[in-house]
Parts: sequence; C-alpha cells; structure tokens
Amino acid sequence: MHSFMGGGLFCAIVGNILLVVSTATDYWMQYRLSGSFAHQGLWRYCMSGKCYMQTDSIAYWNATRAFMILSAMSCFAGIIAGILSFAHFSAFERFNRSFAAGIMFFVSTLFVLLAMAIYTGVTVNFLGKRFGDWRFSWSYILGWVALLMTFFAGIFYMCAYRMHECRRVVGPR
Repeated sequence: MHSFMGGGLFCAIVGNILLVVSTATDYWMQYRLSGSFAHQGLWRYCMSGKCYMQTDSIAYWNATRAFMILSAMSCFAGIIAGILSFAHFSAFERFNRSFAAGIMFFVSTLFVLLAMAIYTGVTVNFLGKRFGDWRFSWSYILGWVALLMTFFAGIFYMCAYRMHECRRVVGPR
C-alpha cells in the first residue's frame, strides 16, 4: 500500500512541477512570421528576440489558462492529501485520504485534458491555417506529459485505497 502511495506521490509531484512549468513558459507554439521565428505561450508571444504580453482577451487562451491553473491547484491539493494519507489519525477514520488524493489527481487530469483539448483544437483549426510553417513546442508537450503523470498518480492512489479496503474487510493478519 505504501509503495503505491509513494509512487503516486512521486508522479504527482513531477506532474505538478510540469503543470507549473508548462503554464508559465512561452513555448506552446512556434511559427515563422515574416521570415523570422516566433513563439508563443499562454501569457506572452515573442518575435525577433522581444517578448510581449498577450493583452487580447481571447476565450480559448483564457479557458486554457484557467484549466491549467485549476489543474495545478487540484494536483497540489492531492499532494497534500497524499502526504497526509501516510499518517494515521483516528479522527479521520471515516475519511480515507488516499481515496481523496486519488480523486484530486483525477480531477487534475480532467482539467489538464480540457486545457490541452481546447488549445489543440483552436490551434489546429484557426492558427494552423493562419500560419503555414508552425509546430507545437516543448511547453505544450510538457502539458501532455503532466496529464499522464497526474493520471498515473490517481491510479496509484486508487490502488493503495483498494489495498487498504481489502485489508480492512479481511482483517489484520
């Protein structure tokens, strides 16, 4: 049980770091504009070595930003619940923290999936046609890797919960 929780905690911490890095960096998409390379993230776009804040309030950027931030926050809450699940407090006997941590990691996975789906859909359908020579970049890829890490963290914590429940039903040996 503790090995599942440890593996889940490792995946969650790595996933949360990747979520924060992905959200904060400016390499979600790279393209060629007027003969020079440019790149953009959720907050800024950079051309010719200078970066500018994205002041336009475009719905898909706002939705992607919001879901990425919500994902990082729910992953962090899951990490806290996951750490607390190692401790055994009698006051929380009816509330299983490993189950709560698993649910928070699955919620984080859902949020990052929504963010990535929105960004991918709009980029491919709108920006992909606007710019001929473009590609997704490493910040975007980190978002997908974070999705996998939070998903596996949820799987690990649900396995730990099931092991705990099976031991509780069968009884201590």
